[in-house]
Amino acid sequence: MLCMSGVNDFVVRFANVNGTGSASANFLFSKTIFRMGVPVTPKNIFPSNIQGLPTWYEVRVSEKGYLGRREGIDLMVCVNPQSMKKDIASVLPNGYFLYDSTKVLHDEYIREDINYIGVPLMELCNKEFTDARQKQLFKNMVYVGALGVLLSLDFSEIEQLIKEQFQGKEKLIQPNLKALYLGADFVKEHHSYPLEFRVERRSLLKNKILVDGNTAAGLGGVYAGATVVPWYPITPSTSLVDAFTEFAEQYRVDPETGKNNFAVIQAEDELAAIGMVIGASWNGARSFTATSGPGLSLMNEFLGLAYFAEIPVVLVDVQRAGPSTGMPTRTQQADLLSAAYASHGDTKNILLIPSTPAESFTMMADAFDLAEQLQMPVIVMMDLDLGMNDHVSDSFQWDENRIYQRGKVLSESELESLNNWGRYVDIDDDGLTYRTLPGTHAQKGSYFTRGTSHDEYANYTEDSGTYLRIMDRLVKKFNTAKSMVPGPELIQNANEHENGILFFGTSTYAAQEAMDILNEQGIFLDGIRLKAFPFCDEVAEFINNHKKIFVIEQNRDAQMRTLLISELEINPKKLIKVLNYDGTPITADFIAKQISAFQYSLNGQKIS
Repeated sequence: MLCMSGVNDFVVRFANVNGTGSASANFLFSKTIFRMGVPVTPKNIFPSNIQGLPTWYEVRVSEKGYLGRREGIDLMVCVNPQSMKKDIASVLPNGYFLYDSTKVLHDEYIREDINYIGVPLMELCNKEFTDARQKQLFKNMVYVGALGVLLSLDFSEIEQLIKEQFQGKEKLIQPNLKALYLGADFVKEHHSYPLEFRVERRSLLKNKILVDGNTAAGLGGVYAGATVVPWYPITPSTSLVDAFTEFAEQYRVDPETGKNNFAVIQAEDELAAIGMVIGASWNGARSFTATSGPGLSLMNEFLGLAYFAEIPVVLVDVQRAGPSTGMPTRTQQADLLSAAYASHGDTKNILLIPSTPAESFTMMADAFDLAEQLQMPVIVMMDLDLGMNDHVSDSFQWDENRIYQRGKVLSESELESLNNWGRYVDIDDDGLTYRTLPGTHAQKGSYFTRGTSHDEYANYTEDSGTYLRIMDRLVKKFNTAKSMVPGPELIQNANEHENGILFFGTSTYAAQEAMDILNEQGIFLDGIRLKAFPFCDEVAEFINNHKKIFVIEQNRDAQMRTLLISELEINPKKLIKVLNYDGTPITADFIAKQISAFQYSLNGQKIS
């Protein structure tokens, strides 16, 4: 049998039981390929239960650097009887199925069009290890050893990674190496190797790192100057605050006193967390919190306060599949509308949309600069795929000369020179007013911060004319923001085609690969990646300069398309929906099929 994939181009999926220690072994497999200089994309597909149900870990290897998820499994490593029937069905024809052959595989699991590789994982561990827990854990290392031979992995890299993983626990190194070579030796004695598809060392990852977006954003928060982080745990954002805490403990401790120069506070709920952020920011600290969709819903009222009282707020929303509790451990981009217009009344918030861990790092500093300059909530819109999965990323860059942009904050001397300062007076006609921090001046600079209707001097009023002036100025501020937020990325130097494709966030990986697939089919599109809301003029120009725009999203209701139609007054017929919302990361094949189908639906005529 011949497999469809080849050298440095295949997909391996691991089918495990949640809570059996497979995560470390699976990551070891991915990181070995990364260390061999070959682009690799691992994805966790796991349930929200604590232990016992099926969990999958999917690894795509792509020498071409395609980092999105790919449909079809070339090699399935199955150690979970619960999901075996489904796992066998997911293997591509001519693909491979590696299983624990300690027990004979039942006839119902036999497919004539795939290859079976039996490795007696449990039998080998029972013979070599006595501790029950070790027998279970080392099964995972045995299949890593088997894969190492089948896929020509560099065992010196695996050994080095094991040593690094168990640094400080050296007694665990030798048993792990023993398990590794149990699997390797068995394959060498009983199976043909290597497979038709395998890994060959390359040097394609210079200056690249393998990291998840939550870790990147956590470190970004430290570099951005965050010192106060109230939060309430919720998947998939919890590890972001964990990462911030870990980095802050390394870099934010006074070397002389040993005291922390930061505060991480676990609040009683999301409401309290965002309330503390508002209070800390109002006092001049750089403060943020992280949450997911349900938390964002709870924070709506306080976000409205921050919008109307004009207090800087940074919030990271790591999106998951909703509504309600939904699928907490699956990815989506379905909080766009609820974030953009969070709270009641007329509110509009700034959204930043990173696509990579490197952008997750830099956009944390951007978020704080924008929040303080614009004096309003800025929400960083990540998703579970970016936040919790490892990605090949550019290494993080930080300009040591970068100066935090604190916006229009009056100093003591500036206040001293003013006779009649008003907190909400628009002196510069850009919608951005001057604020003060508590304690700046003994007599001047105080005002009443309120969410109720107020005039330019922060006095309470229900005068309709005054209310209109304040609300219209907030619109002016939002329009000013259009020239301050990160602009879109145009995929080509100049527009060349009649139609375009628009995408954002983690859809970027699949969308760019889909453009290559469509090119091979004779369908050519110009591409644009959004990085922020509100939309810059370049976004409107791109849409206006094309006949049709395919809008790629990972939600059911085409929320970005709705924002584009609403904010830019685009004809809805011009924006074609391409929607994935099953909770798994979108694939290039899915996008290409949707666009191809639309093409031929137009009376069989190509649209490009």
